[in-house]
Amino acid sequence: MRPVRAVIFDFHATLVDQGEADEWLDLALARVGSPDLGGDVDRAAVVHRLDEIWVYAREIDPLSDRDLSAQLHHDIFHRIMDGHVPDELRRALYDVMFDQWVAYDEAPGVLEELRRRGIRTAILSNIGIDLRPIMARERLVPDAVVLSCEVGVVKPDAGIFRAALKALGTSAEETLMVGDNWADDAAASALGIRTLILPRTRGRDHGLDIVLRLTD
Repeated sequence: MRPVRAVIFDFHATLVDQGEADEWLDLALARVGSPDLGGDVDRAAVVHRLDEIWVYAREIDPLSDRDLSAQLHHDIFHRIMDGHVPDELRRALYDVMFDQWVAYDEAPGVLEELRRRGIRTAILSNIGIDLRPIMARERLVPDAVVLSCEVGVVKPDAGIFRAALKALGTSAEETLMVGDNWADDAAASALGIRTLILPRTRGRDHGLDIVLRLTD
């Protein structure tokens, strides 16, 4: 086995947590200036829908077309929430969605330590928007950024992993992929990329320190 010279990280639920749905809803309610949802809306049902928003997205968009453009990303979200909350609140939920995406406590330090060791890093994501402003806000500084909306292909297609390898300048055999989704991220292994899957966790710690042990 060749030493690991580069690490590719998924973004959502790998480096950043989407936050708690309750807090997301309250942030949107504050945006529209409303203290609550009103008596006709089941808060628990709305919170559950927000917490599982990307599960619902897969049901109506199984090919992940939403991750190829900002407009499709916007439209799919509104289709999922249409009829479940008032229109004004639905728009506010989308507007504040990315305010809820916060880096896991150890994530910035892991990227920094890998850089100190001379190991290159890339953030690879199925996403319809530019993540760079969120990365800057959360102090996540990779050597390369590979977004599906920019390369025109989504995981698990091998093309997006090849794009990451090209951006890093490394071979599959000397690269590690770290993600949270077996169906999308583990597809890197088909190219010979060693792959670590860390399923979604709750809280501020995601266990990313294991990457440092694997590359030590």
